[in-house]
Amino acid sequence: MVMGKLLIVLFSELVMFVQIIYFFNSVLGRSATKRSDVLYFLIYGVLGYIYGAVPMSFTMSSVIALLLIISLAQTYRVEMKEKITFIILYGVLISIVNFISNYILGVTDFVDFTSLDLSNEHDQLLLSKSTFLSLAIMFVVIQIIRLITKRRSFSLHYRYYILFMIVPIFSIYQLDVLPSHGEMKFHFFISAIGFLFINVLIIFVFDTMIDKFQFRHENAKLQQQMDYQDSNYEKTVHSFKSIKRIIHDTNQHFLYIEECIKQNELEAAVKHIHATLQKVEGAYQRVNTGNLVIDALITNALTVGQANGIRMDTKLALLSPELAIDRYDLCVVLGNMLDNAIEASKQVNIAEDRYVLIKIFSTDAALFIHIFNHTSKEVTDLRSQKANPEFHGMGLTNINKICDKYGGHMSIEMNRRTFHNMVMLPF
Repeated sequence: MVMGKLLIVLFSELVMFVQIIYFFNSVLGRSATKRSDVLYFLIYGVLGYIYGAVPMSFTMSSVIALLLIISLAQTYRVEMKEKITFIILYGVLISIVNFISNYILGVTDFVDFTSLDLSNEHDQLLLSKSTFLSLAIMFVVIQIIRLITKRRSFSLHYRYYILFMIVPIFSIYQLDVLPSHGEMKFHFFISAIGFLFINVLIIFVFDTMIDKFQFRHENAKLQQQMDYQDSNYEKTVHSFKSIKRIIHDTNQHFLYIEECIKQNELEAAVKHIHATLQKVEGAYQRVNTGNLVIDALITNALTVGQANGIRMDTKLALLSPELAIDRYDLCVVLGNMLDNAIEASKQVNIAEDRYVLIKIFSTDAALFIHIFNHTSKEVTDLRSQKANPEFHGMGLTNINKICDKYGGHMSIEMNRRTFHNMVMLPF
């Protein structure tokens, strides 16, 4: 009999383990198990055995059950507010399901679970039966949750999680009050079904809300990217307008220089020639591959780099200035890569390490872009280091989207305080 009881406890503990993991996978995404997680699994194993094998009060068993859920939640790499929210939600859902299973067994087996004697083997068997029924119902509930959620990774403000928790907390309060009105037991069973439906529905509402916030957030970032590209095009237009203006005035400059030579004002002629050359140099592209986007963006990057004390080297070799890549797409890729490199270089304190190397070359089949820069500290993640990271960080995402569009790829190599960003775009 003891062996049979032990097998029941171990089996129920295993089923609970699978069920809790199944639930967290549904709402938090799959967990990447690490060695440190073994400790949490051991804690679950010990607490699970105590929960199933040791008779205890309702309050104590509830605390142990909560610790069981918490121990497995720690294996997921998500924000603490998400863990707390779904730990509480799971506790509420399993409590509602327990209420429903107790009612079902109470009706079918004529059992009053409020008066069970846990020292009695028969009552222990009834409790185990109720537990297994609860787990079976809970699997169905989790499957429904799995179908309606998309496991969004977007993080909301704490106030939304607090608002989200009002329904589960109110539900568990009502469930605690309901059993005191025994004469209306069936009606309260229907109420428990309703609470279960509402708590599952609130997950769908919350997931939809995250979806909307994420969509709006990405739209704001996309608008910033479009403004950024418009700024790059504006710089290109301004540069070419300056060139056009100087070319237009060239005839007048030559006439003035000719008159200076006729009047033997050679020094004035030389000064005017130098002044004209400086204006041409300032207006004309410092890079001249023949491709408008590459010339404009790299020229602007060289100017910005020089203004911020960044050494800039370029190695450019286009097989042809005409590239079979949409100019807007090329502007997105190259503009973001240059922007990321310059922003990272600005943060470097050692002047000698403020360095950016730009390599661009093409073949008959593809365009290759490689940008190297130093960083102020070792890079551990690729989130934006700008002043407002929630409004940035879309650069690499947009580059990846363009790569996917052309069937290319982007690779990143991070060594000790160095950063290599490489992109290949096939034609």
